Amino acid sequence: MRLSGCIEMLFTELPDFPARIHAAKEAGLDAVEFWRWRDKDIDAIAIALEETDLPLTCFSVEPAGRLVDPATHRAFLRGVGETIPTARLLGADKLIVLAGDELPGVPAAAQRKAIIDALRLAAPIAADGGITLLLEPLNTRLDHVGYFLDRTLDGLSIIEEVDHPSVRLIYDIYHSCMMDELPAAILPGHGPLIAHVHAADRPGRHEPGSGTIDWPAAVAALNACGYEGAIGLEFRPTGTTLAALQGLRGRLGA
Repeated sequence: MRLSGCIEMLFTELPDFPARIHAAKEAGLDAVEFWRWRDKDIDAIAIALEETDLPLTCFSVEPAGRLVDPATHRAFLRGVGETIPTARLLGADKLIVLAGDELPGVPAAAQRKAIIDALRLAAPIAADGGITLLLEPLNTRLDHVGYFLDRTLDGLSIIEEVDHPSVRLIYDIYHSCMMDELPAAILPGHGPLIAHVHAADRPGRHEPGSGTIDWPAAVAALNACGYEGAIGLEFRPTGTTLAALQGLRGRLGA
């Protein structure tokens, strides 16, 4: 299984993102990813990707919008259109989108419909640019209190209702397990709807093997549901990044 290093959280001892890309290559990672793009030196990142021959897995649409709120949809669609040229320049074919925090006093069904409406509008824009949009559920127990979409099955049901091949889900094992979900219980039959996976252990959001998640079982569930993409390493190393990566493939059972 291919490993994609999130260089927002890995190699933070290095001063800039091009240096982190080179470090990821030297560490034997298969790809890299990051979060925001407007705050980065995109030209320097493009050069580092070319020098290392590492693919860029994904990054986030900016502005992200708040998909639960129709008032933000115009800005979100503009952000999709503005982010795609950077994705194509850097060779990424996936972009992350977020549902946003819940709206007080607005029925959950209306907020869910707003997410679906926004993704349906964005899907043809993404398809024209050769991009897959990735909707990400996040845990509300600790890291993202107030976020609307915190359950994997709810996210998958939204993807099913959008019903467009350019809209898929990120399955984040850490966020999922923080919500007490079991991969083997929620993944069967949903592999084709998942286009990327993130990994960190619980508690602490540190490297796999540092906490309580059964990683061989989680990876086996991914394999059983037909997932064939990369695992994005989106964790905070307990020590150095290189120490956290040592023996990681074995701990994952990958």
